[in-house]
Amino acid sequence: MTPLYKVGVDIGGTKTDAVAIDEQGAIAGQVRVRSGIGPVALVSSTVQALEELADRVGVSLIDFTSIGIGIPGTVVDGRVSHAVNLAIDGLDLGAELDARLGRSVSIDNDVNAAALGAFHLLETDSSHSMAFLNLGTGLAAGLVLGGKLWRGARGAAGEIGHVPIDPNGIECPCGQRGCLETVASGSGVARMWPTGSDQPTTDLFAAAASGDRVAIEVRSQLVENVASAVRLLVLTIDVDSVVLGGGVSTLDDLLEDVRATLARWETSSAFLASIGLSGRVHGLPAGFPAAAVGAAMVSIEENK
Repeated sequence: MTPLYKVGVDIGGTKTDAVAIDEQGAIAGQVRVRSGIGPVALVSSTVQALEELADRVGVSLIDFTSIGIGIPGTVVDGRVSHAVNLAIDGLDLGAELDARLGRSVSIDNDVNAAALGAFHLLETDSSHSMAFLNLGTGLAAGLVLGGKLWRGARGAAGEIGHVPIDPNGIECPCGQRGCLETVASGSGVARMWPTGSDQPTTDLFAAAASGDRVAIEVRSQLVENVASAVRLLVLTIDVDSVVLGGGVSTLDDLLEDVRATLARWETSSAFLASIGLSGRVHGLPAGFPAAAVGAAMVSIEENK
């Protein structure tokens, strides 16, 4: 009997991860390929990842029970826009993959996919709610309420990076001023601590650990601003948990420092203490492919 696998693919700016999920919900196989840049190369690298995954788990590509894709940018009915790092704007990825594979696939934003992946791993109660706070070059959250993605009326749910917190702050690429993303993201760090590095946040944490006073101050500001993002999510949606994800979240002690900041705020606010703010923040195991696993869940959700 042919094994039944649900498949999720996470297309990133440099690499594409594909995972096969077995009937028990465990990862049965995983592959990684280089992401193609531009429409033709991207479709080809995605198909390559799926073909290599099928070989890895010993089935034909057509035998996968479902295929879901997570990709940066705006996704509407399978069409991907504003995926700048992939040189994609207006690609009907769903239709292109349907034609290449001879079967339908489900497409969603990578942060939404990662939110479902985190929920799948960490939650045992499907009635619970979770916000996946993606700390990368930008800042956004994926929201899972009652086990299902919540996108909002026009797909803007979770775009907390564009909540203005300082009306006199710097201009954000979105056109507003003082957005949270300008002070709680990798791009925000690059602005607050300009070194020209390709990995500004990693270098910032290393400099702070070595005693650089300016780096220590900027790192402290980053922690406070990420804690503010957590507080915003809890106070507006009252989710059971907020999971920190994305590249910035993996850096030294960030999770514990954010918890400590929230706990400090609780000591001066009986209200924050009463809602257990600091206890709601969690991380993911190192290396867990949240977006790829969640992409498989996207396909399941669409078929419910």
